[in-house]
Amino acid sequence: MSNMIEIRWHGRGGQGAKTASLLLADAAFNTGKYIQGFPEYGPERMGAPITAYNRISDTPIRIHSNIYEPDYVVVVDDTLLESVDVTAGLKEDGAIVINTTKSGDRLKEELKGYKGKIYTIDARKVSMETLGSYFPNTPMLAAIVKVSKIMDEKDFLEDMKGSFKHKFAKKPEVIEGNMKALEMALNEVKEIA
Repeated sequence: MSNMIEIRWHGRGGQGAKTASLLLADAAFNTGKYIQGFPEYGPERMGAPITAYNRISDTPIRIHSNIYEPDYVVVVDDTLLESVDVTAGLKEDGAIVINTTKSGDRLKEELKGYKGKIYTIDARKVSMETLGSYFPNTPMLAAIVKVSKIMDEKDFLEDMKGSFKHKFAKKPEVIEGNMKALEMALNEVKEIA
């Protein structure tokens, strides 16, 4: 299935990596794609490393397993670079998107020779400026949409507005901040030279 995109998310319990992978699956589904979005469960607790996955395709997906050779990897917490091999199986023609303020040289060192594209975003800055609190999953969701080009950015924002209206029906005051976080993140994600 050459048109299938596989994404692996690395985060810590409580940072919203699982939620972001499910929101991405919903948004892709709403554009007519076939999707899978699922977490890998272990001894989950707040702060423990977690993994989540997405498969997105134009044709039905018949694979039902974890993703071992992703096209893209999203790292929600850059401290995981020290303890988890986030580039394991990552295709060199794919990319990794990292929530970090670390320099490109430092990242290249920590990624142990990964030769593919590296993108960064300061999701803390984005979420603090737009939401007033640290919620890295919203900016990271926009960053992977930008990098992977899974869907048109305008369609993505429109779909997320509808998702947020449903998700935050009892807290409509947070919708505007989340939309601003997505918009800002689309502009803030940068490729490391």
